[in-house]
Amino acid sequence: MKPFPDSRQTGQAPTRDWPPISVIMPVLNEERHLRDAVMQVLDQKYDGPIEVVISVGPSRDRTQEVADAIAAEDPRVTVVANPTGRTPNGLNAAIAASSNPIIARVDGHAMLPSDYLSAAVETLEETGADNVGGIMAAEGISPFEQAVACAMTSKIGVGNARFHTGGEAGPADTVYLGVFRRAALDRVGGYDEHFQRAQDWEMNHRIRETGGLVWFQPRMRVSYRPRPNARALAKQYFHYGRWRRVVSRTHKGTINLRYLAPPAAVLGIVLGLVVSPFFWPGLLIPAAYIVAILAGSVLTGRSLSPAALLRLPLVYATMHLSWGTGFLTSPSRLSKTRPEAERARLQDLFED
Repeated sequence: MKPFPDSRQTGQAPTRDWPPISVIMPVLNEERHLRDAVMQVLDQKYDGPIEVVISVGPSRDRTQEVADAIAAEDPRVTVVANPTGRTPNGLNAAIAASSNPIIARVDGHAMLPSDYLSAAVETLEETGADNVGGIMAAEGISPFEQAVACAMTSKIGVGNARFHTGGEAGPADTVYLGVFRRAALDRVGGYDEHFQRAQDWEMNHRIRETGGLVWFQPRMRVSYRPRPNARALAKQYFHYGRWRRVVSRTHKGTINLRYLAPPAAVLGIVLGLVVSPFFWPGLLIPAAYIVAILAGSVLTGRSLSPAALLRLPLVYATMHLSWGTGFLTSPSRLSKTRPEAERARLQDLFED
């Protein structure tokens, strides 16, 4: 993308060329939010062409019907099938059906700011990055969701990842969602379909390993609705931990202390409880964790309502212990190397 001449030289209002963008949306059971999410994309304040490719998995609701209706109403929207229902497969199917040099991943329930795509393209141009993304801005409605949103935007809950907690623009290991140069996706062969979760982190790692730059842009702030109850939150974070362990096995040297803290907490608590019948000071370990969580909740939840604040310690514990348990129990079979034929199939998909 090349800007037009500076208005200070021409005396005219500044204009520029905006490249066409393909927005890819893998969806499953998104009947409630899909239409609004697509409309937010099509209504972007972006002067270049936009196409939307919706990859629909085998949903239990009317997601397919809603997607088909949107496509029938607007020629900019295309629907493709994702028979597996898995996110990386749906992303690759949508990428293969898209046609533009810039590809933006958007979820079926994402709430984009109106300048999201323009901010992304400007950042790609200014930085030379292969992928840019911003903040996963968790926003809750119920007291439990508000507590989760607080935890997901605090270092106690998620460490120092800038796409959760915010920070200055700059290079990053990974970002939320992402707006990519197609050339970068072609270079690395797209999303690795082996990874049911953590596929974003894994692909951003391959982009960086092949010389590309991933850039965090806080202007790109996307509203995110947290899980509504402890059971759903525990399932989410258990699988996060399980698949982050798979990534660490596949790509050696990608684990750090931030990722090891939850499994260390789980091991310490279990050890303390096991030895406590014979050595009562073992109870000091789980007790110390509880005190730390309560203190952290008071520090980080001061802006919450009393109902949300009461739920915050439960939320922190659910996130930490579920992630740590998933990491510790991640079976080695999940790290099985894909056959060469599968790698060749994915490469052919992106070279066609």
